[in-house]
Amino acid sequence: MKQSRDTADWCNVKLKDVCCEITVGHVGPMSSQYVAQGIPFLRSQNIEPFRLNRNDVKYISSEFHSKLKKSALRPGDVAVVRTGYPGTACVIPTNLPVANCADLVIIRPSQAINSRFLVSIFNSTWGRGAVAGNLVGVAQQHFNIGAAKELVVRIPPIPTQRKIAAILSAYDDLIENNLRRIKLLEEMTQNLYREWFVNFRFPGHQHTRFTDSPLGRIPEGWEVKALGKLADQIRDGVSPDSVDPGTPYFGLEHLPRKSITLADWGFANEVHSTKLLFKKGDILFGKIRPYFHKVGVAPLSGVCSSDTIVIRPRSTDLFGLILGCTSSAEFVEHATATSQGTKMPRANWDVLVKYQVPMPRQPILGQFNEFMNDIVNQLHNFVFRNQTLRRTRDLLLPRLISGEVDVSELEITLPDEAAE
Repeated sequence: MKQSRDTADWCNVKLKDVCCEITVGHVGPMSSQYVAQGIPFLRSQNIEPFRLNRNDVKYISSEFHSKLKKSALRPGDVAVVRTGYPGTACVIPTNLPVANCADLVIIRPSQAINSRFLVSIFNSTWGRGAVAGNLVGVAQQHFNIGAAKELVVRIPPIPTQRKIAAILSAYDDLIENNLRRIKLLEEMTQNLYREWFVNFRFPGHQHTRFTDSPLGRIPEGWEVKALGKLADQIRDGVSPDSVDPGTPYFGLEHLPRKSITLADWGFANEVHSTKLLFKKGDILFGKIRPYFHKVGVAPLSGVCSSDTIVIRPRSTDLFGLILGCTSSAEFVEHATATSQGTKMPRANWDVLVKYQVPMPRQPILGQFNEFMNDIVNQLHNFVFRNQTLRRTRDLLLPRLISGEVDVSELEITLPDEAAE
């Protein structure tokens, strides 16, 4: 890539002039329409910069989908968030042939504009600013289709658009591959804990005798211990003003559901009320509405919301066992069943300390801890790799979509099936 000398072939266009259709997703009550299986129904939280997040995707029936033809999605469509984080955009991928959505701006590009190039515009600093300057509403501002249609963007010829999209997509593909690896590793931790500590199929189990315990039949020589004997709740309160402004901050919004990998965080200068200090390797458990299953391992030290339970094993060799236990479906169900409050139920550590944990002897405890530590280290490596990839992509993004960097002579193209 080289510095661009001439962008005379770039032009300013209104989106309505280079798109086949610009419409809006369904707006209205939906809770009664969700089904266990059916047509994927996307919402704002499923749209992330450059990618579709399929975690917690809802589904609707085929019959209801047929009634919402206006909000039906196709591969190649650009989905743009209207409220919350307006302007955030991604391309509907080819492996999602049928879908519907709520409260999203749906843009169907023509042959004159590449879907991925358009997504790059929306996710750029310029794009976010342009959307922010066209929000409407008082109680809750949103980006509407009228503003989308009139939005003026600067575009190069389609071959150049495709090359720019290909460069940026290369970063996105690497990020997506790392996310897939994260998912596989997380599934490994769940399966490993269940096999060893629920089904008791650990190495050498075939030659193990079993005995009665408060948990039922457990391997002979194992103990049943209360969680409070193995781990502590850390309540080191601190004012954000008293720590470095760049100190990582984890709010409940940064804790993903059913994932022990904490990949996003804010900073202490963004918050004001008293927070809790935590160390790298501590387990953060979201105690508000514990059924959301927000449990993760801190990849670095920082501060977190006071609505988080900071759990620290009493010894390093207990880390794997405590992580496996507190992130298990059974523990989260127990935390939910014993939570206090109606509208905003909260998990209660004073109750959770009594949760009974099967405690193996060495070398089983050490082997499991080694496995879990190795997996968590890999997870955190992928987190920091993705942060580097995103940072590099985002630094390159404005230079590419402005024409500052010339890609005209590069021998690259985006595959047709992913380009449009």
